[in-house]
Amino acid sequence: MAFVIPGAMEEHISVGPSAPALVGTTLERHVLDRLRRTPGATGDFTGLFQQISLAAKIISSRVSKAGLADVLGLTGEVNVQGEAVQKLDDFANRTLVHCVEAGGHVCIMGSEEVEEPIQIPPQYPKGKYVLQFDPLDGSGNIDINASIGTIFAIHRRKSPGDGPGQLSDCLQPGRDIVAAGYVIYGSSNMLVYSTGDGVHGFTLDPAIGEFLLSHENIRIPKRGDTYSINEGNFTRWAPPVQRWVNWVKSDEGGRKPYSLRYIGAMVADFHRVLLRGGIFAYPADTKNKSGKLRLLYEASPLAFIAEAAGGAASDGSRRILDIVPEKLHQRTPLFIGSAEDVADVERFLAQG
Repeated sequence: MAFVIPGAMEEHISVGPSAPALVGTTLERHVLDRLRRTPGATGDFTGLFQQISLAAKIISSRVSKAGLADVLGLTGEVNVQGEAVQKLDDFANRTLVHCVEAGGHVCIMGSEEVEEPIQIPPQYPKGKYVLQFDPLDGSGNIDINASIGTIFAIHRRKSPGDGPGQLSDCLQPGRDIVAAGYVIYGSSNMLVYSTGDGVHGFTLDPAIGEFLLSHENIRIPKRGDTYSINEGNFTRWAPPVQRWVNWVKSDEGGRKPYSLRYIGAMVADFHRVLLRGGIFAYPADTKNKSGKLRLLYEASPLAFIAEAAGGAASDGSRRILDIVPEKLHQRTPLFIGSAEDVADVERFLAQG
């Protein structure tokens, strides 16, 4: 005799009123529910998200065993950024490419770890999306068991036809992002994403291997009480940035000084700002005159999420999402977080 969970049949009905989920709303169901409300949707986006979430689960599993498996330390190679490649960096990059390339949903990919665009092998179909990612943000935290993460952005292809994608497909501004997200590997592992109509967070339940909705419709407070910046670079910053930092941590005018919080992995610092408010800043300096963070792989995806949650993101004078990239690995200064805190920075920088 077949065993049937009461209500299970109703759970799989795709029309009519939705029934409560048996274990909570999974990431897949959340994406599917939105797909059904999108005219002309084909399911390609849902398929791509399934592949990204699979890669995140694989990376999460390997991160949790980093001290036991042979994934700590350096590979001995240097990436396009001139940085030593960690073994876990390389593993995360290969995992994302492997999980996505055969699905037929993307025409080309871009990775922070790879100098040129990543072409889809000729034996696989080419899709209508472009995926760009930082496979493992916060590499310096890998060997000390601190939070790290994966950041990604999805655009629609610009090149005509269904052949291989072009460089122009990758060089799109953040305002044209279809969806963006990040995965943070920490005390719990969370995937946070947005398609522009809200920001939602899903926590990985390792017992069942699913991301379950845990933070619905996240909103950034208009103003926070913390700032996140590497003050070791203070002497290399322009005077307006120095004045802003001195002001934000002062009690000028009877205001409460902000507290400094800095993890050293942008995805982790941003995650705290997203949930609690405040600002993350990585200004240009005399060593990194164009800034250090990558526009396509870090700044634009997180700026898209910040704005969808009611926050803001700026390079100090321009909206990050309006910057049209000219190079695959273009860098930018970044000030991101609560809208009023970002406005304060822009005010200081405008004064010169």
